[in-house]
Amino acid sequence: MTLGFLRNSFFGGLTFRILLFLSLALLPIGLIAVVQTRQIADQSQSSAELSLIAVTDQAATGERTTLQEALGAGRALAAVVKLIGEDSAQCSGILRGYDDESKKFLLVGFVQHDGMMACSSSDKPYDLVNTPVYQAAMERGTVTVSSVERSVVTDGQVVIVTVPVFDGEEVIGFVYISIARDTLEDHEIADFDAPPLSFFTYNDLGQLLTTDQHYGLPDEELPAAYTLNQLTGPSRQVFSAKNQAGIERVYVVVPLIQGTAFAMTVWPSDTPMLQTDFSGRISTLLPIVMWLASLIVAFWSLNRLAITHIRKLGRQMRHFALNRTLPRMSLGERVPFEIFTMEQTFLGMAKSILQDEARQEDSLREKNILLKEVHHRVKNNLQLISSIMSMQIRQAPTEANRKVLQRLQDRILSLATVHKSLYQDDEMSRVDAGILLREIVSQSLAVGLPPNANVDIKEDYDNIMIGADDAAPMSLLVSEAVTNALKYISADTGGAKRIVVSLKKTAAETAQLRVENTLGDVVPESGTGLGSRLIQAFTRQLGGTLEIDEAEDVYKLELTFPVPLAEKKANDF
Repeated sequence: MTLGFLRNSFFGGLTFRILLFLSLALLPIGLIAVVQTRQIADQSQSSAELSLIAVTDQAATGERTTLQEALGAGRALAAVVKLIGEDSAQCSGILRGYDDESKKFLLVGFVQHDGMMACSSSDKPYDLVNTPVYQAAMERGTVTVSSVERSVVTDGQVVIVTVPVFDGEEVIGFVYISIARDTLEDHEIADFDAPPLSFFTYNDLGQLLTTDQHYGLPDEELPAAYTLNQLTGPSRQVFSAKNQAGIERVYVVVPLIQGTAFAMTVWPSDTPMLQTDFSGRISTLLPIVMWLASLIVAFWSLNRLAITHIRKLGRQMRHFALNRTLPRMSLGERVPFEIFTMEQTFLGMAKSILQDEARQEDSLREKNILLKEVHHRVKNNLQLISSIMSMQIRQAPTEANRKVLQRLQDRILSLATVHKSLYQDDEMSRVDAGILLREIVSQSLAVGLPPNANVDIKEDYDNIMIGADDAAPMSLLVSEAVTNALKYISADTGGAKRIVVSLKKTAAETAQLRVENTLGDVVPESGTGLGSRLIQAFTRQLGGTLEIDEAEDVYKLELTFPVPLAEKKANDF
């Protein structure tokens, strides 16, 4: 699968493979960069959250200071009240003196176990037994901070801090400190470029204590998924949630008194201090951009320094392979040294190939000239022999001797015709059998057919190329067949004499030779049978099949033989 994938024209290219391996080499660096970028983004997010916490801490400084002072005062006065015991006058004097000195609280008092406040910075006692503050303080036995719209002790909206007083493990009462809400809400929040939408404080029961006078607290800004008493953990926290109107907000919670009072700020989700996502995304994309930039530079460098020159060199090679011409212009000396060396090697090889091919062509031309000369001289020698035999024929003492010499002369002339056809044809390894047979038949008829013989000669030849090795037996076979036809021809029942010679291609690599002559009532002289034996021998030499059909008035010879399209393998002597 991998090999098939890499054999694709694009994926198997040098550029793709180098870019692939470059990507693999850059992968560890890229992963490290992504991890570091993610860490930086997380640190940026943590820094942004810490900034919001710091802003909320700063905004709640006044509330925290006042509440913690009240808590400290309550714990200190709890010890004093416990020492004084039931002396209400002395207790009230001490509390009144502290209240006059601090001037931060509306009322400081001690509420006994039965709900009566006989000891306070005020001049009169109060009964708190039926108030929610008394009930919560006695029931919980811990420090409480609560908001009261109208107190039985003081007029107006107040925040009450209670600190339990223990005798052993038993709660015998609690210190009651009343703080005007306006005192807590009068702390101004520092000027910010992007201030929070709301700022408020609440206790561990989820009851609102104060809201900043500059922002207020629309009910819709409270988180929809949480109640305030669920956001009373011991640590600072920043979270995103939808408000009551379904708008995404960021909420920051800061403890004022551990486990008792808390401050919260509400921020829009697009507050500038939280816009680290964009920089985080940019930081995450930076390794990808660097990877793409590296691939682009590598791709450009490869194409400029290597691929372009390799393609030009490839075109030069293809042009040389098709046309055997050397490039008119080289790649130049500004190409890389390795490619320049490759081009010089190719040019040297191309010149060597051209020289070798020129030498081979010269050698082939010389061989063809020599071969033509051989065929020409063989033909001349055979014709010389034929001329000598003509002289012998004229001096032969008997007619039988003359006929034997004439038959031998016909065979020699047939061979001479073969060699003539071979040296006259440009392709000396093959010869046109149709042209060759036409000339042999014409020559045989000229020698063996007397004038005014009144014989109808019909010839039909296809242009069939046969090998030089088949030309000689083919010529001699036709010569023997025509000579026999001339020897045994006589008029048929219709009084006509006819000789038919044809050569037809019957299949892609098969041909058929047909020689027929008419027969009559005249009984021919019996011969030696040499012609028939020669015809059989030539048939075997051609690898063909011979069929002889002797009817009442027609003698027919049909030879079917193979004509291979490819040249026969020649023996290397």
